[in-house]
Amino acid sequence: MKLEQGQVWKVGDAFLRIVKWQRLSIEYKHITNWETREGEVHKVSKKEFCRLIRPGKL
Repeated sequence: MKLEQGQVWKVGDAFLRIVKWQRLSIEYKHITNWETREGEVHKVSKKEFCRLIRPGKL
């Protein structure tokens, strides 16, 4: 699966939306309530993000 900006992944009860995709790092928004779409923005390496979404679904 190829990562792209704007993708939304469901991991458990939370949603992870890719805000900014770069070669070595990813900024994603961690959303707990999809209706309000409020959440926190985190910046991690691409490797860490792939570990986060491993159990999730696109």
